[in-house]
Amino acid sequence: MAGDLLITNIGELATPQGSAGVRGKDMGRLAVWKDAVVLIRDGIIEYAGSPEGLDGESVADLPVINAQGRALVPGFVDSHTHFAFAGYRDEEFQWRAEGLPYMEIHRRGGGIRRSMEATRAAELSDLVAVGEKRLWTMLGLGVTTVEGKSGYGLDMATELKQLEAMGILADRSPVSIVPTFMGPHSTPPEYEGRTSDYMDFVIREVLPAARIQGIAQFADVFCEKGVFGIEDSRRYLQAAKAMGFGLKLHADEIERIGGAGLAAELGATSADHLLKASAEDIGRMAEAGVVATCLPLTAFTLREPYADARGMIDSGCILALASDLNPGSSYSQSIPMIFAIASLYMGLTIEETLTALTLNGAAALGLADRIGSIEEGKAGDLVLLDAPSIRFLAYNVGMNQVVATIKEGEVVYRG
Repeated sequence: MAGDLLITNIGELATPQGSAGVRGKDMGRLAVWKDAVVLIRDGIIEYAGSPEGLDGESVADLPVINAQGRALVPGFVDSHTHFAFAGYRDEEFQWRAEGLPYMEIHRRGGGIRRSMEATRAAELSDLVAVGEKRLWTMLGLGVTTVEGKSGYGLDMATELKQLEAMGILADRSPVSIVPTFMGPHSTPPEYEGRTSDYMDFVIREVLPAARIQGIAQFADVFCEKGVFGIEDSRRYLQAAKAMGFGLKLHADEIERIGGAGLAAELGATSADHLLKASAEDIGRMAEAGVVATCLPLTAFTLREPYADARGMIDSGCILALASDLNPGSSYSQSIPMIFAIASLYMGLTIEETLTALTLNGAAALGLADRIGSIEEGKAGDLVLLDAPSIRFLAYNVGMNQVVATIKEGEVVYRG
């Protein structure tokens, strides 16, 4: 896909900087240029900054985009999704609107199990088709890299089928996909009341099969009361680490059981959700360099208080934001809503939010040295906004500002 491109007349170029996640107050410190240019060759950024620093003769033959005074930012990184699923759970949305708690829906056989049934029944081609549609929607929202989890099979065949679908889509779609194995997303009905036995099965059979398949880069677990406790989560993650997987956790979403502390103990790449995480465990995550990934669309849909993102930043955490696209608790891909919620309800500045959705999202996937900022040597993944300033990402509440998405120097979406 790698291409050559020159972008001129950029009204505002705004980007975090660095080859690793940005923590604490540094999240709000962007590099900003007015009247800027960006040069991309073979998909890699060769220059970004003021026009005076560019040799005009050397770029005379390149394709050109005149930004016409619009703002340019790095491509968004959605570092937590479950996009390769089948079926829907629209009736559960109404149940939640009527006040039924998430775990009660889970106990009634809804939730993840409902999606398990649909995903087990789906053909590989079905998962590829629905996944591809969602990926094109992401491009229109400026997402150039996305993480996708399995976890709606809860058996060998379907877990591998979900990962295979993501592998096919990685070759077919302009969006870069980072697949994650999440066999321990729930306990399937055939293991009802035998959670530890199911975890034994995952560790003994499914996790090695996912490793042999060679698609998944991370392993994740739903570390939660009533799902998988600390000890089962620890032994699964230790086994995954021994097999070479990067580690992720769904941690302390519904109840505080210490998942964030476990992430710090094991050196996970990220711990996600964190609605109920303790300040002590957040501090441990900061010390260990674990990315704290908050999922505001999920809290919004579940009508739960938002994670303490402001406190995480002030504690020195590397904070990322992501959509958690899934069929139940966050059936949304809305990057514009994330910007609005972060600014209006989570106490983040627009600069911090942009960092959380770009460079720190990349850090949550172990990719901050390659993507997530507009800097020389990084991939030419960019988003041109139909606005003069990044402030419009939150100010024009809930509205998509993307006029063009650029992936490795190629324009892959025009609004």
